[in-house]
Formats: sequence, structure tokens, C-alpha cells
Amino acid sequence: MPDPRFFEDLGPVSLGVLAELTDATLVDPSAAQASVWLAAPLDRATEGAVGFLSDRRHVAALAETKASACFLNAEQAVLAPVGCAALVTPTPQAAWARAADRLHRPWLAGPGEPMIHPTASFEEGVVLSPGVVIGAHVRIGQGSRIGPNTVVGSGVTIGRECVFGANVTIGFALIGDRVRILAGAVIGETGFGVAASRTGAIDIPQLGRVILQDGVTVGANSCIDRGAWDDTVVGENTKIDNQVQVAHNVRLGRSCALAAHTGISGTVTVGDGVQFGGRAGVTDHVKIGDGARVAAASGVMKDIPAGQSWGGYPAVPVRQWLRQVAWLARANRTQGGGTE
Repeated sequence: MPDPRFFEDLGPVSLGVLAELTDATLVDPSAAQASVWLAAPLDRATEGAVGFLSDRRHVAALAETKASACFLNAEQAVLAPVGCAALVTPTPQAAWARAADRLHRPWLAGPGEPMIHPTASFEEGVVLSPGVVIGAHVRIGQGSRIGPNTVVGSGVTIGRECVFGANVTIGFALIGDRVRILAGAVIGETGFGVAASRTGAIDIPQLGRVILQDGVTVGANSCIDRGAWDDTVVGENTKIDNQVQVAHNVRLGRSCALAAHTGISGTVTVGDGVQFGGRAGVTDHVKIGDGARVAAASGVMKDIPAGQSWGGYPAVPVRQWLRQVAWLARANRTQGGGTE
């Protein structure tokens, strides 16, 4: 369920209304009066939820889902389990995105609200610099310091002895103690989720949160996106340099180090103590084991076992990468293309 501190529940909505909204067809018209109140992935859906199937790799999740309804294409409609109403559409993910927008809405500041919302609470010793905006129901712990023009969105919780620089933007986030966020960083914005529809690409609602555990540092102008459904999590004492991108649903372990311009794609899982050199990149859904190291400017395309060092593009174990570089250098000299 989306965290009610950050998202307003707009349900329930009848399946007939959702079918009309998304231009989908109910296989069983008698289900039109049934209602749903939650948009969720199939493997996380409960009774009262609507999910979607757009990839046959997830057919098993459909068979086991507890969802009350599901968007799917005409060929897959027969796969919907008993008790799950089939909503047929050629663009199931886009239809689900529109349904999610109808069922859930982020809490946003209303017109005329004060810069410091009266429902916000502060422990002893909190310092708010000029121009700070604090949303509804924000909680800030003892001794934390918030820099000039920083914006803290509704529902955010900030621990004790935190230090935030100027022009930081934070929303949809739970932040531990002794966290440092440097100037210009953005925490909790929407992740990059896009679905194709008949009218072109549409944004997929991002219904998760960001969790920064104790002792995390986030460098200047870095971005950490909130989860699409699950949370984006940065483990204790992890240090993130300037201009780093951490995408939705990423889980970074404890005491990791990410040098400048590192980019971590969505749903990547990183173990404890992993190190990334500058401008390293990781494709989505990759798993990187504890203590692994990724060389600067490397492109990680597949899982890295614990404790290994990888480099190159695409990244491979470092010794293999160095042999490849040496072979190319020799081949270039042999063919007369190199200079001494």
C-alpha cells in the first residue's frame, strides 16, 4: 500500500469506471460494479487491487496473484485466475498507469500554505535557514540543520544531527540520523518509468519512497529517485559523491562508495562495502555482491559476484579486461596503426 504520509487514497473506484477511463474491455461485464482501491504489481497485489501483465515472463505471478482485477491483452485474458477480473487492452501497462493515477495522488502543498506548515514538528536545536519550506506533518530530529532555500515535502521524517545544504529538495523520504545532503541534491523525485500508449509515451506513477539510513552522505546535485512500488534504500554509512544518479527501487548496502557521475539503473541490488569508480554505470535488475569493486567508466551489464573487481565496457573481471586491452594494443601495433 502506498505510504499514506505521502499519497492520498482516492478509491474505491468501480471496474466499469476504470474500463472507461483506460479504454479497456471487461471480459465479464457483470464485474463492472465491483470496486478496487489499490494499484499494485501482481506479486504484491491483495484483494481490492488492480495489476497488469505486459510481459509473459510474469505469467506465473498472474497465476498466483490475489488481485481483484488485471489489465492484460486479448491473448492473455484466458490466463486470469478465478476471482481476478480481466480488463483487456493492447497497452496493459499504460492502462494500469492511468488507473494508478486515478487511485493514488501525492500529497502536495495547497495554495496559500505557509512556508513552515503548522503541523510540522521539531525537536530541540533544529536550525532552519532563510527560505526553507517545510510541508505538512514533517518531523525533524534534534540538532538537525536545514540549509537556505531547501524544500522538505509533506510527510518527510528527518532524524537527529542531520545537515542539509542549500537548495536541497526532499520528498517521499524517511531519513535517519547523522545524514548529510549537500547543496542541490534531490531526494525522492519520480523515477524514470514510461509506458507506451496509443497516444504516445506516458509516465508511470511512482508509489514508493526513499529510505536513507543512518550516516549516509549524498553529494551535491545528486539524485535519488523514489521507488516505483518498493522503496529505494541507501544503507548505513554509504557515501555518495556529487552528480550521482540512483534510480527507483535500487537497494544499496552499508558502507558503499559511489564516486562522481556514477549511474545506478532501476531495481539494482548492491551488497555491503561495494565501491564504484567515477562514471561507472550499471544496467537495470543487476545484482552486485558484497565487497565488489567497479572500475571508473565501466559499464556493468550482468551480476558481479561478491569480492570481485570488474572493469571495462561491458564490464568483465579486471584481469580479463586488462588482457583484452593488452591484446588490442598488440594487434594495433602489429597492423601498423599504433605509435610508440
